[in-house]
Amino acid sequence: MSGLTSQTPTPTEIKLHQKSRVLEISFDDGRRFEIPYEMLRVYSPSAEVRGHGPGQEVLQTGKKNVEISGVEPVGTYGIQPTFSDGHNSGIYSWEYLYDLGHRREQLWAQYLSKLKSAGKSRDI
Repeated sequence: MSGLTSQTPTPTEIKLHQKSRVLEISFDDGRRFEIPYEMLRVYSPSAEVRGHGPGQEVLQTGKKNVEISGVEPVGTYGIQPTFSDGHNSGIYSWEYLYDLGHRREQLWAQYLSKLKSAGKSRDI
């Protein structure tokens, strides 16, 4: 991911829907995405999840019911959520959130495929 550019849409509204566990984010280009907390957690941009290089990613399991207990702004370019499992080291730039929302179905299918291949579950 490259950094924020003048072409990167910026959020006009961010809402946490605790009951449905979805982050709703609207951008100034008119796009609106609903990103499940579970997806945000398993695709955290942190080194803990992504590793320190290609092939070092750590498959996240058992995150089906994860919640977001808080969100802190990070400068003018992103947010840092705190998840109910204690994870709080991922900084989500506006560009990254836009990409997650835009590619939600594709990324979710990849995640489910990786879980299946590893014999793992969203529940455990």
